[in-house]
Amino acid sequence: MRRKKISQNALQKACFGTGCFWHVEAEFRKVKGVEDTAVGFMGGRLENPSYKDVCSHTTGHAEVCLVEFNPNKVSYDKLLDVFWKVHDPTQLNRQGVDVGDQYRSVIFYYDKTQRKSAIESMKKEQKKYKQAIVTQALPAATFYKAEEYHQRYFDKNHVAACGLR
Repeated sequence: MRRKKISQNALQKACFGTGCFWHVEAEFRKVKGVEDTAVGFMGGRLENPSYKDVCSHTTGHAEVCLVEFNPNKVSYDKLLDVFWKVHDPTQLNRQGVDVGDQYRSVIFYYDKTQRKSAIESMKKEQKKYKQAIVTQALPAATFYKAEEYHQRYFDKNHVAACGLR
């Protein structure tokens, strides 16, 4: 087990899309207070999509990382800081060599507090860029976990990064 078990009731969820979900999962797993992560898809029309389905550009899903975190150890605002640092939020439907709507920049919020924090952080972050931030802030929808070979991909394949930021 990665970390000491705590009550599942004490954990909160956050969900972010920053392009390739392998990269963002690896970054969030480094954050103290993040208890678990999973990569998958959110925000589309098809139930239980596969990676192949999402790559067809017909489902509307984004590649995302679902983060379960202990708010007594890490704040949602800290997770937002990580989100902004690991990708370029001014690139529409792409990150680096990955192109398509599944690679969009998106924050899926789970409640009004997360929504408010997401929008405030977006306004703060916009001051750092000349171009407009294209990040979406949307209510969380159903999370569909990606196939097992995508989970903790960098750990399983001894890859350090995918070359983004």
